[in-house]
This record gives sequence, structure tokens and C-alpha cells, in this order.
Amino acid sequence: MAVSSYIGRFAPSPTGPLHKGSLLAALASFLDARANDGQWLLRIEDLDPPREVPGAADRILRQLDQHGLHWDGPVLYQSSRLPAYQDALQQLSHRGLLYACDCNRTRLRTLGGCYDGSCRSNKINTAAANPSQSHAVRVQLPNPCSISLDDLIQGSLQFDLNKSGDFILWRRDQLPAYQLACSLDDAYQGISHVIRGSDLLDSTPRQMHLLQCLGIKIPQYAHIPVLSNAQGEKLSKQNHAPALNLHKAQANLLDCLELLGFSGPPELSKASIPQVLTWAIEHWQLNKIPPRDRVTESDKA
Repeated sequence: MAVSSYIGRFAPSPTGPLHKGSLLAALASFLDARANDGQWLLRIEDLDPPREVPGAADRILRQLDQHGLHWDGPVLYQSSRLPAYQDALQQLSHRGLLYACDCNRTRLRTLGGCYDGSCRSNKINTAAANPSQSHAVRVQLPNPCSISLDDLIQGSLQFDLNKSGDFILWRRDQLPAYQLACSLDDAYQGISHVIRGSDLLDSTPRQMHLLQCLGIKIPQYAHIPVLSNAQGEKLSKQNHAPALNLHKAQANLLDCLELLGFSGPPELSKASIPQVLTWAIEHWQLNKIPPRDRVTESDKA
């Protein structure tokens, strides 16, 4: 495969340091890119100031570097892309696809996860964010709205977006929502393959629909199992997953390889980080990753 035809990425949020679950996703996307002679880009999704931890972005860069996961080109920070997100909203609003949503959290909780479109009459003709406004902006879905996904790990999947309803593109705190920013930045960076955790599988059909609305080519997707603790909870910063121990970077990589279904020869345990990654790239096969939504430490190869 030509170098320019494959572009992958890793896109963490600076809400804290990377943990082993984060490394699992980073390693999978890195190896798939390198095994296909492709580029691997890094994006920092810094669009949630209340949750961001000072210094976390720089720490994430150091953690990746310490594990030998070296990215190509400059790091993209989403906070530098606000005008592009507003431009996309403008395009969608001109087509009559957006409306202002005034529903508060109390009302939304009563809906059981499926938005009922009660604010659809609040059509907006301009999508430029106005700090004086306190509403969110939703995209109106057609009916039916069925999305087919040929996931490179999980297989063929079908989604009915109307089961969850119109989704938010611009938050009431005047920041772009994840679905909008992620979709646009994947397009901006020319991402051809998105390798990420299964916890984001529900976001994928929304992002595919949004890209279709904007006439943008849709990348290929592969969703790896997320790492869970013994209680079945996804390892995350929210449930205080411990930060990666940088003194055990080589062991961290070997652990993640086993969780992904790749068990190396005994001598790999004494190999250097570059040697571990070289072995992993040479033996990488995306179809060897189990098509599950979760793995635990007991599932190592």
C-alpha cells in the first residue's frame, strides 16, 4: 500500500494522563498504520475546558513518546479549529437541517435516551455561535435513517439513528459537540482508517451520517474491544484508572499486544521497545483482534 493512501490517527482528550486502556487504542491504531506503510497522526481533542487537566496534553505526548509511538507531522489541537466547525454548521443550516434545542437536562432525562424532536420547529437560518444564546443545536434526521457499517473488526452492522433521535452538533455552552468536531477533523486530516475503542461504536453511525450530509468521504472504521476491570467497567479516567507507569513501557506494550490477541516469542520479553514494535508491525493482522466489545487482563493471548 502506498504511504499516502493510509492515514490513521489517535485522538485523546487532555482530561488526564493515558492509562492502559488508552494505550490499547493508541497501539492498535499505530500498528495498523505502520503495517500498511501509512501515516499515524495525533490529535488532541481539547474542546471540554471544564474537564481538562492542566498539563495533561503535554503529558500524553510524553507518554506516547516513551512507548515508542512516534506520530507523523504536527499535533492538531481541536481548539484551533473553531472557525471550521462554525463553517460546517453554516452549510447545514442553509439546507434547513439544524434547529435550536431549549430542552433542559431534567426533560431530556425523562425521554429515556431517545430525543423526541420537540424543538424541531425552532429552525435556525444561521449557525454562527452566539455567546448570548443558551440553546443547543441539533441536526434533524430523515425518517428512515438507516446506516450500514462494515466494521473491519466487528463485522457488518446496521443502525437505526431514529432510535436515539436528532443529535447535538453544538452544545448550549457554545462549544462544538464531539460528533461534529471529530467528523470534521477526520476529514481535515485526510484520515482513511479510524481504529478506536468499541465504546465509540455508537458514535460512528452519527459521524457517518454527518459526513454524508456534508458530502465528505467516509473513512473505514475498526472498533477494538475496550479494556475493562474485573467488575466489567471500562477502564477510564472517570473511574480513576491508574496512569501508565513509564518505567514499565516495554511491559505495557507486551500486555496490550496480548490483549489484542498477539503473543510473541519468549525472547520478546527481553527485547527493547523498538524491537517489540518492529515484531508487532511484522505480525500485525487486524482480523486477529477478537470481535468483542470488552477484554480484561484475564483474556490475554
